Amino acid sequence: MVGARTARRARRCTLLILLSLIIGFGSASATPGCDDVLPPPAAGAIGPERDVTTDDLLRLRDVGQPDGAMFGQPTPFAVSPSGGEAAFIISRADPDRNLYCRALVAVGLAGAPARILDRGGEMIINSVVARNLVVANGFPTLLTPVWSPDGRWIAYQRRDQGITQVWRARADGSGAEQVTRSETDVEGLAWSANGKKIVYVTRPERARAARSIDEEGRNGWLYDARFAPEVAPRPLLPGTAAREAFTIDPETGAVVPAIEDERALVPMQDLSGQPIAPAALSASGRRAWTERRDPSPLSPLRLLATDAAGRTVTCRDPRCDGGFTGLWWDGEGREVRFLRREGWANGELGLYRWVPGSAPRRVLLTSDVLLGCTPAGVLLLCTSESAVVPRHLVLVDSANGRLKKVFDPNPEFGAIRLGKVERLRWRNHLGLEAWGDLVLPPDHRSGTRLPMIVVQYHSDGFLRGGTGDENPIHAFAARGFAVLSIERPVFVAARAAGVTSYDDVNAINAKDWAERRSLLSSLVTGVDRAIAAGIADPARIGITGLSDGASTARFALINTDMFAAASISSCCIEPNTVMTYGGIAYADAMRAMGYPPATTPAPDFWRPYSMALNAGRMDRPLLMQLADGEYLLALETFTALREAEQPVEMYVFPGEHHIKWQPAHRRAIYQRNLDWFAFWLQDRVDADPGKAAQYLRWARMRLGADRTASPP
Repeated sequence: MVGARTARRARRCTLLILLSLIIGFGSASATPGCDDVLPPPAAGAIGPERDVTTDDLLRLRDVGQPDGAMFGQPTPFAVSPSGGEAAFIISRADPDRNLYCRALVAVGLAGAPARILDRGGEMIINSVVARNLVVANGFPTLLTPVWSPDGRWIAYQRRDQGITQVWRARADGSGAEQVTRSETDVEGLAWSANGKKIVYVTRPERARAARSIDEEGRNGWLYDARFAPEVAPRPLLPGTAAREAFTIDPETGAVVPAIEDERALVPMQDLSGQPIAPAALSASGRRAWTERRDPSPLSPLRLLATDAAGRTVTCRDPRCDGGFTGLWWDGEGREVRFLRREGWANGELGLYRWVPGSAPRRVLLTSDVLLGCTPAGVLLLCTSESAVVPRHLVLVDSANGRLKKVFDPNPEFGAIRLGKVERLRWRNHLGLEAWGDLVLPPDHRSGTRLPMIVVQYHSDGFLRGGTGDENPIHAFAARGFAVLSIERPVFVAARAAGVTSYDDVNAINAKDWAERRSLLSSLVTGVDRAIAAGIADPARIGITGLSDGASTARFALINTDMFAAASISSCCIEPNTVMTYGGIAYADAMRAMGYPPATTPAPDFWRPYSMALNAGRMDRPLLMQLADGEYLLALETFTALREAEQPVEMYVFPGEHHIKWQPAHRRAIYQRNLDWFAFWLQDRVDADPGKAAQYLRWARMRLGADRTASPP
């Protein structure tokens, strides 16, 4: 750390000279429309390769949940009754207008080009129930269209003016129309067996609850467990509202409550955002399913199926021990096909064939990520992606593991130059497996040490921006950084005995900061590997993180001197604010995990984790880019660092949640993280005159940090 600070002082004058020059330079960009929600026919590797930009990553066309680590989610694909086409929703960010271009698309599985059936609608953001309260989390909702039995129509969810309704589009592309006029969001849909009605689910009770809260506010709201002050200054909606099912006749608009057989067609329970235990039913009625091996919610899944006589058969082969992400019967109902994560820290995917009663046989092993797989005739239709190849659609022959590309939403990446990616593997001090993808600049020369940025905490699929997608990995590499994209090890509680609930998991992980120490050990080991390989400059290492990754980053800043700069996307757990701004329900949950109450001084408990208590020595520059629905929890940290005259800067983004979803905000976050680490780790400034004030603030921070730096 001393060497790094000395070097930065020596370069201070150069930086100030650069700052004086940036007023004279600028740049302009065009505002794109939504005409390119599908790639143009000529898109692809035309012309010389160029380096990737933040907008290339931001404007990726997405099919399904964008995060490649979201295993166990529903498929985004609806295969036509004929098996010849698949329909799906495609989405592309438009940061200039701060919206998403969206379309319902159909693509031929035998090679016919993709075509738009409907264009428009707003991004649909997922909500979850946390501590019995409804909280928006910012994740895009994964939507699956549904074909009518006769193949003439496709029904789907579309959001306009803040409400999600059922729409239907003609499969021949001749038009689309809104079907429902629901007061509350439609959360699922299906066609009736005869194709004459659409069954849908919604929550009318939520509208009634919202009106009740508004009415209560006329006399003042009682402050109770309904409040989460960091989310909103009013009671949140209760998470008790059940889904209700209705049917609508698309021709007449007549709506009636669904009967039992119709309710069975739609999801009456909300499983969004949760890994779904794979299960399958053959045409002949044979079942295959997965279940936990023991009562722990972290225990591996095991595979079971019924044989031809209806008896339950358990696969006891080690290749059936956990990691399942998909499960299907073959067309004859004789053989089960399954995908599972396996290998070092589950860093690979294997596709297997299993005849119940015999040993499974693997037909494919890949480090690529396959998501959203669904049967398409005798094949599987999936998305596929790797660390350097964005998501595209493939057909997988589950009999032999062969893959065939069907549709590439982002052919422009064929003309974009990305750096080399090498996977490093290690164990932490507990022996838990972990890995990281080490990304190098495209023009990296062997033997040259680089500033390195750590991105957390999953590294599956195409390397966009880490968990939360705020740190543009390949754009960092294009700017001369090495990037270590880390896959975290399993929970400490996964090895503990007697675990029967997530309350047990949380308590074991929290005791003596066991989970934080495990993750720090893994983090330090991975960084040491990159240093030992001659890649990372130990004096110029930065760290980033959202959520659990932000917690790891803060714990690392307090308990090591490894990092020279940091940027976090959520913050913080501190002695006073966590029990205050989180609200009563959150405080009670934290107390149950072993955290002391706000009124009980416990410096020995908090010192390993509280940046506020350690503010006097937190001299590494810290950038915080936070949602307005979370920033109150950061005020204790920010205030303590500011009063200690430490280099800290905080931004608050309006209308945001745990995952920041607005394209304009995501662009600003991407770019500011690039600027931040370039300034602190490379001594570089952007020549854009609009950033002059930013760099002047940071230069003053550097002068102050040099004066107040803690001794080695």
